[in-house]
Amino acid sequence: MIVKKVETKAELDQAYTVRTIVFVQEQNVPVDLEIDEHDETAIHFIGLLNGEAIAASRLRFVDDYGKLERICILKEHRGKSYGKKLIAKMEEVIKEEGYSKAKLNAQTHAEDFYRKLGYMTISDEFIDAGIPHVTMIKELS
Repeated sequence: MIVKKVETKAELDQAYTVRTIVFVQEQNVPVDLEIDEHDETAIHFIGLLNGEAIAASRLRFVDDYGKLERICILKEHRGKSYGKKLIAKMEEVIKEEGYSKAKLNAQTHAEDFYRKLGYMTISDEFIDAGIPHVTMIKELS
């Protein structure tokens, strides 16, 4: 899988399609919560496999952190280390932008995945869009 920053409207549409499949269709997140006001200013990423978008995410800068958001992989492509590649690219961009800390709100079922990538849980469990989450941070070296 190749991970790249979204540069065109077509690529952004592909990212939204992946997010809609994963979050709206699969996880029943209301579309008005999934696509929000932050999408206009965020840096978007897509993961391409044989030219097809199979992963998506977005990155925003909030306070002292690069905030990783909307990280998703199409169901049939999970468990193949694509999420790890997506996170690595996002962390690379965070460092390029002069930040040294990353933050994300992880769905609790994915907490171990992020922990293995060096993220540490810093919050109690909370509900976002009807799904249990925790906040996690990582110092980037």
